[in-house]
Amino acid sequence: MPISLKKGQKVSLTKGNPGLSKVVVGLGWDVNQFDTGGDFDLDAAAFLLGDSGRVTKSEDFVFYGNLSHPSGSVNHMGDNLTGEGEGDDEQIKVELLKVPENVTKIAFTATIYEPEQRRQNFGQVNNAFIRIYNELTGEELLRYDLGEDFSIETAVVFGELYKNNGEWKFNAIGSGYQGGLAALCGNYGVDVE
Repeated sequence: MPISLKKGQKVSLTKGNPGLSKVVVGLGWDVNQFDTGGDFDLDAAAFLLGDSGRVTKSEDFVFYGNLSHPSGSVNHMGDNLTGEGEGDDEQIKVELLKVPENVTKIAFTATIYEPEQRRQNFGQVNNAFIRIYNELTGEELLRYDLGEDFSIETAVVFGELYKNNGEWKFNAIGSGYQGGLAALCGNYGVDVE
């Protein structure tokens, strides 16, 4: 039975799951009926952060334009352009044992592609969630449904995996940002071209 989290709640992933080494982070969403007529393309990403809360190099940003971290620890499973269908819309695999020592936190985010041109924001997105499951067994470990009412935000930090005393934990964040991917990149220290 997966743990259902509330905003701001923290839970240990590895404490109750000894030997857990490979997890899949699934993000999903639906577009509500107040559609703008254009397709919605939401993009999941992972930022591998050091103690400063920022990336140490640009390869620490894993997204549709950089699907794999050089360490092999974080791999994006590809861009879903529509969000159609049930279940996860995009997935990011994490091999906990391969995460570099200097990475203490991995933030998982979703942004809307070209939000200004398409006049779209997270106020038009429903049923957004993040879940983590054991890649080897398929068992869902935790789930966080973003029940927040966003209005003008074009980027959301869903949550963070972080190391604490040798344990991996998850923090349900649920924070929205204006300015889309560029705002998140600025927040986490990624240079945007």
